[in-house]
Amino acid sequence: MINLTDEMRELVNNARESGNPCIVATASPDGTPNCGYIGTVLALDESSFVYRDRTGRTPLEHIEENAKVLLLFRHSEQQTGWKFRCTATVHREGPVYEALINRLFESGLITDPESKTAAVVLQVDQVLTLFGEVLQEREPGLIW
Repeated sequence: MINLTDEMRELVNNARESGNPCIVATASPDGTPNCGYIGTVLALDESSFVYRDRTGRTPLEHIEENAKVLLLFRHSEQQTGWKFRCTATVHREGPVYEALINRLFESGLITDPESKTAAVVLQVDQVLTLFGEVLQEREPGLIW
């Protein structure tokens, strides 16, 4: 069971403001890696995050072909952080997209909700320390 702690949610929600943006890592089905800094990550609830992707290019293509994503967060001053192994879903339009973009706008993470982009939901499957120790799992014994 995944239960993001208050500390995890607070630090990730304020990652851009603190100067510690998250990194999202993806891979294509053939294993081609990609990663990038994301400053708009927001905890949706106790087991998922959302962020806005403005590129519309490689990261989204990778996610749509291979939904396994790693969200990496490290707060250098507090010397803490986590790896979140996630299953991603891309929303480009419709009521779910609108609701997610509105959440990001209301949180202050985006200022231009009218800009056509994509909202990516990351359902957390595992929470690990930065050294790879599994702290939480959606299903016991999950293999990644």
